Amino acid sequence: MGFATLVEEYRGGVLENVHYGAVSVVDEKGNILYKAGNPEHMTYLRSAAKPFQALPVMKRRIDEVYGLTSKEASLFTASHRGEAFHIEALESMFQKMGLKEEGLHCCATYPLNEDAKADRHRANEPKRKIFHNCSGKHAGLLGLSKHMGWDEQTYYDPNHPVQQEIMEMTAYIAEVPKESIPQGIDGCGLPIFALPLHKIAYSYLKLACPDLIEDIDIRNAAAATAKLMNDNPDMIADTKFVCSALLKDDNLTAKGGAKGVYGIGLRKERIGISLKVSDGSEQVWPCIIASILERIGYSNQDTIDRLYALVSNEIVNDGGTPVGERRAVFQWQV
Repeated sequence: MGFATLVEEYRGGVLENVHYGAVSVVDEKGNILYKAGNPEHMTYLRSAAKPFQALPVMKRRIDEVYGLTSKEASLFTASHRGEAFHIEALESMFQKMGLKEEGLHCCATYPLNEDAKADRHRANEPKRKIFHNCSGKHAGLLGLSKHMGWDEQTYYDPNHPVQQEIMEMTAYIAEVPKESIPQGIDGCGLPIFALPLHKIAYSYLKLACPDLIEDIDIRNAAAATAKLMNDNPDMIADTKFVCSALLKDDNLTAKGGAKGVYGIGLRKERIGISLKVSDGSEQVWPCIIASILERIGYSNQDTIDRLYALVSNEIVNDGGTPVGERRAVFQWQV
């Protein structure tokens, strides 16, 4: 797999835990500028695929077709954590689009946000499909299928027109043959695809800098998708999560996925970044991403500070007493 040591965690001066993985940084021609571990490592994008899965939806401007607000439409790209404002926007979206919650292929669950989950339990509310973190993505694909006259009941099938178009656009942006892209089934039941890490970085760069996309319809869809994410950062995850913290910076397009995968595009610098934590940990994302930004000399210190505020490199015990530290230790390889 070619993983490198990314993060070490110490308690009382003793090395207690190690997180391995890989990082890839590319320029606007797809050339690898920096790497730690194997940039060819193939990994599923999981929810980091959502901005690309939303491209067919935004190509048809489904938000305008159904009169959605910017906040509502941003949920097409979101891994929302089920806070009250997420659910309010989703319910409004479903009403405007004429969709029924039972039409979603994702399963019924409780919100990922612990406070929101506790609120639903206290109210004795049952699990709902709309609480699922992928429900906004599903709604977009379902709404597109309705608009195009495609079968709404099988929008999740790999052979469905909407899934085929997602694969075609993904292959086009990543500049890889469609036939070379491995496919699986994501946690929410939709098809998901895998790319080499450096191609994930390159795809995120194009999302941030859509002028690199030759096809004008896909270029416009990418620009609209990225704008929705930056305009509504708290809709993409929640108020205390990495994606939302990064998207508050208008220079960045960013989205993470399950099992430790993350993609970032930087507009001014015109570079793309991707990373994979081999054990799937999301807790060390802030440490790794902040360190990457520091190492490339990123100028927006507020963004770096927001990451460290989410998960400090200082490890504390249950009472809040400092007991150790977390260190990003990866070295750039040539």
